[in-house]
Amino acid sequence: MEAMNMEKHPIPGKRYTYEDYYNWEDGIRYELIDGQAYLMEPAPGYGHQDISVQLTRIFSNYLEGKPGKVFHAPFDVRLNFDTGDNTVLQPDIVVFLDRSKLAGTGSLGAPDMVIEILSPSTSRRDRVTKYNQYLQAGVKEYWIVDPKAKTVSANILDDGRYLCTDYAKPDVAPVRILEGCMIKLAEVFEDWD
Repeated sequence: MEAMNMEKHPIPGKRYTYEDYYNWEDGIRYELIDGQAYLMEPAPGYGHQDISVQLTRIFSNYLEGKPGKVFHAPFDVRLNFDTGDNTVLQPDIVVFLDRSKLAGTGSLGAPDMVIEILSPSTSRRDRVTKYNQYLQAGVKEYWIVDPKAKTVSANILDDGRYLCTDYAKPDVAPVRILEGCMIKLAEVFEDWD
């Protein structure tokens, strides 16, 4: 595609690919889901950020000296790069056990684990649209973290569907893809006055 035909920002209702996404120049973050551009919200609140930092730290410490890697947003996850290349998500946190999927500003293919931390403006997309995208792509473990309720819904891929177990602040949540990794949720959900 010639550069002069490239749009500098997405037009509502139009379908796009990763190439379009990569070339947008408006400085605003988007996600692509089945070719449709979705505006990313401005910087999340401090509670959201704190949960992200705590979880990233825990995973990073656990993976030290092991083959896996953890990354936090912004990080482009190109779920269908080998087919339509029209779905690019930016999860809050991703864990990869297969480093060969890492490329450029993100990944070519599904992470082993995705964590989305809910915000009021993204809750439905995380619980429904992205849930289905991650399921179809074969993400083995998908956590939906609710900062307000201080809960984690851990979705584990089993025979083409997700089995969900819910955990709350006092619980210890096992990470199924990482043997022996247990997350004390009281350390993740700090009380802010």
